[in-house]
Amino acid sequence: MRGLQQFRPLILMLSGFMGACGVVLAAAASHGGDAHLLGSASTMCLAHAPVLLGLYLANGQIRTATLSGLVLAFGTLLFATDLVMRHFGHAGLFPMAAPAGGIGMIAGWLLLAAGTFWRTPRA
Repeated sequence: MRGLQQFRPLILMLSGFMGACGVVLAAAASHGGDAHLLGSASTMCLAHAPVLLGLYLANGQIRTATLSGLVLAFGTLLFATDLVMRHFGHAGLFPMAAPAGGIGMIAGWLLLAAGTFWRTPRA
């Protein structure tokens, strides 16, 4: 998993991006947008943004931090983008995009849990 370390800064950037998107989507949902679609997208972004920040910061303690962060971010963005596209474009990204994003989020959480079983190398 050492080869993934080059993507670690991406996790921090995506954390900030998803946090901002979550706030924007919450505002859009509360000002006349579809609260079901936009609210769900907002919730997922706002729930996972701080997790990504935590994974970025815990990189030295959790062996799977970078991989699980990337998988969580990809799943969350896929899920939220599909819902936003359904609201504004009346069509999703592709069939089953939101469920695929949900599976990605689940996989990211399971990768984080799996990190329990891998020792972090000592410096």
